[in-house]
Amino acid sequence: MTTDALRRENDAPPAPAGTDLPKKRSTFIVLGFTLLIVFALLGLFIMGWLQRQAPPLESGLAPQFELTTFEGETLRLADLRGKAVVLNFWASWCVPCRQEAPALQAMWEKYRARGVMVIGVDYVDTEKEAKEFISRYRQTYPNGADLGTEISTKYKITGVPETYFITREGQVLGGTDPNGRPYGNWIGPIPATALEERILKLLQE
Repeated sequence: MTTDALRRENDAPPAPAGTDLPKKRSTFIVLGFTLLIVFALLGLFIMGWLQRQAPPLESGLAPQFELTTFEGETLRLADLRGKAVVLNFWASWCVPCRQEAPALQAMWEKYRARGVMVIGVDYVDTEKEAKEFISRYRQTYPNGADLGTEISTKYKITGVPETYFITREGQVLGGTDPNGRPYGNWIGPIPATALEERILKLLQE
């Protein structure tokens, strides 16, 4: 580099003060959002861990709940006495929930006239994604968000999907199937055969 070039470089005015502030501000915003997501995920993990420490509900009176559907209807378990209830906990982000979705809709269509009520409880989700899931799987039975995870906490779910079967008298269905699984609770995606078996059991109660 020539002497004149060095002189011109040394004589160049310094960068204006504060030009790096937008970069710093962007970095802080990204960091803040990252921490928010981390804490939210940590909270969900802790909540799930605490729920897993308690065993699923066994036969006995089913906990009362109130659910506002995505259509604005209010459902109360107390008002459903006389109906057999299939209470399914799910979420749009839950991959296994997609496996059981067609069977739940099929059983609703097949047994609703016989007094079977299928209810979907959407767990830790967004309304937009939940409605897209419902539309994709053409679900016509009532679905609503579990605000504050109140219902899932009452039913001590271990995750989604999970399904409870409640008799016309408001009891969690008792007994076990030939494979030793409880009739009243199914953890994970429920096969169509097991779902129908439990619905028929409800109708016999």
